[in-house]
Amino acid sequence: MSRWLWQVAVPVPLPRLFDYLPAAGHEQADPAALAGCRVRVPFGRRELVGVVCGGQSRATAASLDAATKPPALKPALALLDGEPLLTGELWRSLRWAAAYYHHPLGEVLHAALPALLRRGGQVPALTRPGVALSAAGSEALEQARLRPGPGRDVLGALKAGPMPVADLVAQIGEPARAAARRLLRRDWLQSLELPPARNLTPAIAGPPLNPDQRIACEHLAALLQADAYAGVLLDGVTGSGKTEVYLTAIAQVLAAGRQALVLVPEIALTPQALRRYRQRLGATVLALHSGLSDGERARVWAQADSGQPCVVLGTRSAIFTPLPRAGLIVVDEEHDSSYKQGDGFRYHARDLALVRGKALAVPVLLGSATPSLESLALVDEQRLQRLILPRRTGQARPPQQRLIDLRGQRPALAGLASAALTALTQTLARGEQALVFRNRRGYAPMLACAACGWHAQCPRCDRAMTLHRRLHALLCHHCGHRRREPDACPDCQHPDLLTRGIGTERIHAELQEHFPQVPVLRIDRDSVGSGAQLDAAVADIDRGEPAILVGTQLLAKGHDWPALTLVIVADADSGLFSADFRAPEAMAQLLTQVAGRAGRGDRPGTVLVQTRQPQHGFWLRWLAGGHAAVAAEELAQRRNTGLPPFSQQALLAAEAADLEHLDAFFKAVLALPQAQSTQVERLGPLPAPMPRRAGHHRAQVLLEAARRPPLHALLDTWIPAIHGLRQARRVRWSLDVDPYDLY
Repeated sequence: MSRWLWQVAVPVPLPRLFDYLPAAGHEQADPAALAGCRVRVPFGRRELVGVVCGGQSRATAASLDAATKPPALKPALALLDGEPLLTGELWRSLRWAAAYYHHPLGEVLHAALPALLRRGGQVPALTRPGVALSAAGSEALEQARLRPGPGRDVLGALKAGPMPVADLVAQIGEPARAAARRLLRRDWLQSLELPPARNLTPAIAGPPLNPDQRIACEHLAALLQADAYAGVLLDGVTGSGKTEVYLTAIAQVLAAGRQALVLVPEIALTPQALRRYRQRLGATVLALHSGLSDGERARVWAQADSGQPCVVLGTRSAIFTPLPRAGLIVVDEEHDSSYKQGDGFRYHARDLALVRGKALAVPVLLGSATPSLESLALVDEQRLQRLILPRRTGQARPPQQRLIDLRGQRPALAGLASAALTALTQTLARGEQALVFRNRRGYAPMLACAACGWHAQCPRCDRAMTLHRRLHALLCHHCGHRRREPDACPDCQHPDLLTRGIGTERIHAELQEHFPQVPVLRIDRDSVGSGAQLDAAVADIDRGEPAILVGTQLLAKGHDWPALTLVIVADADSGLFSADFRAPEAMAQLLTQVAGRAGRGDRPGTVLVQTRQPQHGFWLRWLAGGHAAVAAEELAQRRNTGLPPFSQQALLAAEAADLEHLDAFFKAVLALPQAQSTQVERLGPLPAPMPRRAGHHRAQVLLEAARRPPLHALLDTWIPAIHGLRQARRVRWSLDVDPYDLY
């Protein structure tokens, strides 16, 4: 009989570890040596994959439980790893994150592992599954025994040599996967294992660095040689060449035989970034994002864990990549709100990058043309260094920005005033490109009856439904509820239904009809779902021929089109009167990023912003000094009002189908003695900004403190107590530390 008990973190929403007897064959193993190993355990009627976090002797456990009858312990079913999977810095950083965000450790460790490993799958071998032409396949290719299509394309691609299936798919498209399976069955292909992904193409030299870039690169080079942590904000205007600074620093890291992690905010940006990084570095650059298969993600994770010199380029969750040979962490567009996880384990990837960089003793480079107020405050506190790129590269100059006053006039077409439409026509006549920005999907935000006033409302959210004309449907953008577009008013049967407002689908349709001679491309979540689709959609733009882009914030970052000289912001007033204190900051960032797409080549750019509030103070600041002026004003206001980043917040939110259950939960929560603190201000419970969503009533309590220690001291005792409430079992509740949205 073993003298040990294993303490296991299980992926369930409970803030504790669970005791198990050792798995068969491992009774004498020291649990301290198994910390970080995965283990399959029984949990109620289920089997779950947890992580061993240590253990204790059975004698110690028995003495601790002497006052109560200890529960009957079950043995773990299987130890899945011969040695710990989570070790060293990553293991410590994950445990720190669980404590800081007050989230159950089992769910934190679960989130940090690729899905294949979460399910108990084995760590993939560093070789990659590939295919090669067989003798029969070579003969079939020479004799042209296949009709044109994916099958022949696969055979043709493999003529140059064996290739991983994933590379075939990237080169030919998704049909290549099924075609390869068919060819394997015909023995025209043969399976084999290929070495880990390596970019063996020679590096391509980049453009000469300008003086500002050179100063930034020299400063970073000195930090990299120091082999110590340093947080750096690279504050560069749009088009200033921040990526060239990243690449120069990463090349130094790779030359030293080390690894770099690069985070980007959108999955749609990764294909473009991958091409550029691979071409410029001539090194192994691995993609890590949700668009990959489970096997591919696990393989990239394992390759990084091997310590091989490489660059891992990924979205938010890539922050959990193991980096045993770390040299640099880069967070591109560090201000972007997509780095904040919105459900479950609500971490912020930028903040975790700084935590991991400090633990790994490597520099962390945060880049943005519109830095977050949190980063600017850290600069003021001298906790981040600041490097500035104040000018665009080459001959490019900042675009001219001006307002179009919509007061007293009706849009001429596609929501555009006559002045904007004239500028668009002139831009196309010069052979240039234009972008029309509207951060709202669909055809129209509202469908209403002209006779009785009925309007389409989501029955589950009490919010207007958006008309999507191409789908002949009304969609709720909050919960996904869908219904057919009505032919007449459901209330009075009147056939005259009016659309109110305008979305990207309508702008696209009307501009397409008005400008039939040029491509009009729509880029939003409805038209583009992946990086490959985005690449295909902007092929015409990349050629530099006259074209119009219509889209949402997907177009606001990471794109460089030298022929694009005009940006029109169709409606910019929505953020001026928001109740969210972050709205002016977010609006200045988005507008500056969108405006930055214009004039990035040798032709001047123009930005036209349509508004019905031209006298608003926001516009005066933004036109006079851009994002920097707005950020300075917002920092001053937040300092005066004690709002983040000059205070610390946590949001306790809950939802329930039954309003009585929600009220009972908050009543019980606030009655807990642990909820009392003289140093933490409590606001609520109050209805959430959207009080009803997906059929559930929603409310919240906002906690705020001048300093972190009192807030976290309260949460340390309050959150475990909430888990013990019977009222908590009747609602869905969550805690968000450092919230970005008030839900």
